[in-house]
Amino acid sequence: MEAVSVHIRDIERARKFYSQVLGLKEASFVPAASRAAFAIPGTTTLLTMHIMGEGEGGREPGTVSGVVFSHHDPKSACEEIRRRGGSIVDEPTTFESPLGTQSRGVFADPDGNQFVIRHIQKG
Repeated sequence: MEAVSVHIRDIERARKFYSQVLGLKEASFVPAASRAAFAIPGTTTLLTMHIMGEGEGGREPGTVSGVVFSHHDPKSACEEIRRRGGSIVDEPTTFESPLGTQSRGVFADPDGNQFVIRHIQKG
């Protein structure tokens, strides 16, 4: 996968969130196009964002969900996101699943796009 792209309403607010709250490294920023891209650690995939243009297809800002970040400790990651001013939508929980013991929580960016943060302990 090359990139995951989300629509946002305010590029500066989004850049601040993804860099300062999530701690992602900005890979590129094109001010004239209100576009930014952030590197996802441990992958070559980029998380890109831009303001949705008139008539542009895709999901409206604040409607993205189901993008999953992996982290060895979702509870501490969510605590850090909250400490840095982020919004936790679903508090981290741990449960058994066919994949193993899962810990997962959900956070949202300033536009309401939701992301899962998860760890699976197998067998």
